[in-house]
Amino acid sequence: MATLKFQEINRKRPDFVQEVYEVLLDAISAGTLAPGERITQEEIAEQLQVSRSPVLQAIRLLKKDGLLQDAPGRGVQVAPLDADWIGKIYEVRGALHSLAARLAAERRAVIDPALILAGRAAARGSDVKAMIDADMAFHCAVDQASDNPLLVETAQLHWAHLRRVMGSVLQASGQREAIWDEHAAIADAIARGDAPRAAALTEQHVSRAGQYWRRRLSEALQARGEAPAGVEAA
Repeated sequence: MATLKFQEINRKRPDFVQEVYEVLLDAISAGTLAPGERITQEEIAEQLQVSRSPVLQAIRLLKKDGLLQDAPGRGVQVAPLDADWIGKIYEVRGALHSLAARLAAERRAVIDPALILAGRAAARGSDVKAMIDADMAFHCAVDQASDNPLLVETAQLHWAHLRRVMGSVLQASGQREAIWDEHAAIADAIARGDAPRAAALTEQHVSRAGQYWRRRLSEALQARGEAPAGVEAA
């Protein structure tokens, strides 16, 4: 099993479940734990140097999220990527985020410009986790600006899968700067109170991103000799 980075775990806390969950999620998103790779509770606990209980609970959460599944024999394995499922998530995401942008624009909310600057800086680097975190931070800020907690809660349900597919292709993406140009345009429309434009730009952005990620995901998986679920090989 790949060596994972557990040094970020806050050892002052008595319960490490969330920390273990996030480390495993980051590893799956970045591809450190590849689709089909088997892991065991004992291996994770040994690397983490904690008891097996929080590891077991974190694995259960990841199985519930559909990111891990039972492996033949013993342990669990990273679930295969399913491009059709990702496409459906992007359909829902487009509806949610365009609504959030509309509501935020009606309130003339201001999206922190520092988020755009941080995103552009991450796009110029090579840290995939930083790229994913920056993208999430922008869209979460727009969701929060909608002032609709139900929308925020619903949108959060899909980020684990989106982080994974983003991580699988961001390293080779030629669209990093263009993505942040689109983010900046959305933020501008929101600040000017142009609700129809904010919603339309967001819907276009998410739709374009979904099509792009699905195509690049298929290419990336086929380049590694994997068969992407929901996508027929060319």
